[in-house]
Amino acid sequence: MEFIDAANQRVTLKFCAQHDKATGNHVLALPIYRKQLLMTNHCVRGIEFPGGKCEGDESSLDALRRELYEETGATIEAAYYIAQYTVHADPLPFTKDVYAVIVDKIVEKTNYLETNGPVLVSTLEDVPDEQKSTLLLDEAILTCVERISTLGFYQL
Repeated sequence: MEFIDAANQRVTLKFCAQHDKATGNHVLALPIYRKQLLMTNHCVRGIEFPGGKCEGDESSLDALRRELYEETGATIEAAYYIAQYTVHADPLPFTKDVYAVIVDKIVEKTNYLETNGPVLVSTLEDVPDEQKSTLLLDEAILTCVERISTLGFYQL
């Protein structure tokens, strides 16, 4: 699938199976905790799904665990590799591995780095428009949210 994002950049998305190798240099978590979506409130962008860059020689799954914990205090019970998308940014394209994540628990922290911590919502419509990150308008990410519903992880 192919999309154009808010920055007018081409984005290509492919669905993946659990056995596919995650090769991205970024990760995106679509976490579910007690039948709700777990999001984070980024200090600049607003409410969005947790994620970020892989650091050093960190694996995609290790980056997922770290980013989810840093931004929400959540720990992973199970993670399922569901998609990968590439933002064909000029001059540096980047690729995100997308995971459906079943959250084990959320630990309260005193510091969530660049975010204000966890936000739980039943649906994306529960996030007020003025608080939504532009990433919640991104067709590739919204398609991935539909995918976790299709796969039975979450009910839209």
